[in-house]
Amino acid sequence: MDSAPARRDAVCPAARKRPAFGCSVTTILFSHSAGLAHRTGEGHPERPARLEAIERALAEDRFAALAREDAPIVERGALLRVHPEAFVAAIEKAAPQQGYRRLDPDTTMSPGTLEAAMRAAGGATSAVDGVFAGRGANAFVAARPPGHHAEIATPMGFCFFNNAAIAARHAQAVYGAERVAIVDFDVHHGNGTQHIFWSDPSVMYCSTHEMPLFPGTGALGERGEHGQIVNAPLCAGDGGETFREAFDVAIVPRLEDFAPDLIIISAGFDAHRLDPLGHLNLVEADFAWATRRLMEVAERHCHGRVVSLLEGGYDLEGLSRSVAAHVSTLMGA
Repeated sequence: MDSAPARRDAVCPAARKRPAFGCSVTTILFSHSAGLAHRTGEGHPERPARLEAIERALAEDRFAALAREDAPIVERGALLRVHPEAFVAAIEKAAPQQGYRRLDPDTTMSPGTLEAAMRAAGGATSAVDGVFAGRGANAFVAARPPGHHAEIATPMGFCFFNNAAIAARHAQAVYGAERVAIVDFDVHHGNGTQHIFWSDPSVMYCSTHEMPLFPGTGALGERGEHGQIVNAPLCAGDGGETFREAFDVAIVPRLEDFAPDLIIISAGFDAHRLDPLGHLNLVEADFAWATRRLMEVAERHCHGRVVSLLEGGYDLEGLSRSVAAHVSTLMGA
């Protein structure tokens, strides 16, 4: 990791900026049409229609105030703060010129995959830039493929690069953020994010997820080398009441104690009751509630800075409605 300031008050001046009072832009939306060119094959749940459903939802008049920016291709240096050069080169080499290439039973590349993955990571770093520069109070990155299953040198679970980890390291390296919190409410545990930060006291990883379920990690006793990993596993059939209790009892107090300089959300919406890949019973109001709780913590500790990154969510109706509720909450609507 690049060196960070020795003192909390040494965070660079840009890190303290906030949008001007009364500014109409509170939330920046990052996306790119390249995400539609990542194709995974017939019947695969992580499909281009996910982004199309989100685009339709966020085209409604109530989202007119969003500042919309293209997600750029990530700078290579940002990738290499998380993933080794040999791994990045292997992903690049694996990209097919035509057809499909399976990296594992779940993770498939097509000719458009590499650019989509590079822009998903680039959207994550640009979102960090946007909130630290004060262009917006927070940001949402509607991009695919997702990232939280990608380990340091292993793609898996539909994921190639760990976008949340890349965003966290970018905040530390460029803006001197001493403590970054990543909160993951995807139905699947973010094994990759936990793996990357297992021994790093400067990054807290908190997760609610269904267990047992893929990838099999995320037990309550998995706490990291410095106790900065917080897992709050849920059981099949659990709904909003249990989810909210887990958030308020297990996660929010730890975030308050950690006092992060930035909160990153791994925003997976496959805990929705309609989703085919999970067995939880959350609804849109639960995601909006969790978003609001994290925004409250961010207001107290990091000038409201929140960067949200799309992870899972495979029922198109549940996904689009949940993203709309999440982004509407980010906007303060």
